[in-house]
Amino acid sequence: MASPNHQGESPSSLSSASEDWRRRILIPTILAVVAGGGFGLVSKHRKVHGLANISATYATNFAIVTGCYCGAREFVTATRKTGPDDLLNSAIAGFGTGAILGRLQGGQFGDYRYSLIFAVVATAVDFTALNLRPKLHHIGESMFDKSGSLKLPEWSPIQVLDDEALAAKQAREEKLYGQRKTLSKEKS
Repeated sequence: MASPNHQGESPSSLSSASEDWRRRILIPTILAVVAGGGFGLVSKHRKVHGLANISATYATNFAIVTGCYCGAREFVTATRKTGPDDLLNSAIAGFGTGAILGRLQGGQFGDYRYSLIFAVVATAVDFTALNLRPKLHHIGESMFDKSGSLKLPEWSPIQVLDDEALAAKQAREEKLYGQRKTLSKEKS
């Protein structure tokens, strides 16, 4: 039996919390970096500032915004002691993140505008993610078999053959190879 630490939590719950941290903060931030870099690739400013500079700028800004929002959402979730799927946490975190980043970017009036925009967008994104999660899970189950390898659809021209089908295929190929060989001898 694991001994509790000084806060009364077992080590297994702490490792679970660190995995949740990775899933709810680190992964969205990395995805935001990729999205920001992609957005920089198609930006109209890439010709003026250079492709590498504008992509890095967008990626950095997306990472800052996403990291701040996800961290604030986790803080609000821990403070309110609710589950991670509570949309009120998203609204509060979006409002707070927008207020802080808006104050830095646009002054006193920027924080009002940014806080409302962040609250609405963050709640909408989390609502959409919550609704899409079961559908994406179902698609993932249909794409992979029990062993975890990719499952090809029945209509696919690529088929994984069992031993009998593989032996029959090799016999057909040897027969066709023999026929081609005799035809090429007859022509010469």
